[in-house]
Amino acid sequence: MTRSFTTLAGMTGLALAAATLSIPAQAQYRQTITENPAKCAPGAGPAVRVTIMGIKESRGTIRVQSYRATKEDWLEKGRWINRMEAPAKAGTMSFCMPLPAAGTYGIAVRHDLNGNGKTDIFSDGGAMSNNPSINIFNLGKPSYKKVGFTVESGVEAITINMRYR
Repeated sequence: MTRSFTTLAGMTGLALAAATLSIPAQAQYRQTITENPAKCAPGAGPAVRVTIMGIKESRGTIRVQSYRATKEDWLEKGRWINRMEAPAKAGTMSFCMPLPAAGTYGIAVRHDLNGNGKTDIFSDGGAMSNNPSINIFNLGKPSYKKVGFTVESGVEAITINMRYR
């Protein structure tokens, strides 16, 4: 009887430990964060320094979101990892996007010109890591394979070119 109870207690402990380990991975979705350049300083990481070029106007909001570059996560609602927003500045803007671990990621950028929080396809701008072509056939959602880039333990640098209609 004691042996069965000890085995059951041990198995319960292992199950609780496994559940505890899975919580941080789930908690890594949907984090709204602020720009922190220190996360991209020498020796920091994993992170990506995102330089966005071709921002049309200094009005509205720029939103940068990181995703895992997987079929299950890329551009899926609620599956973004980190999100940053800042007032738009015409020309070029940079953001330091920390990432949870080394891996393959994709970045999506949106310029909400009127700041209404909605996608206005006739005025807002958009872009993605690796600058894939966006057309009517892929409805603005290129494959995760086209946007994916690898980040090791340090800081990766990428440049994204905004596109407007």
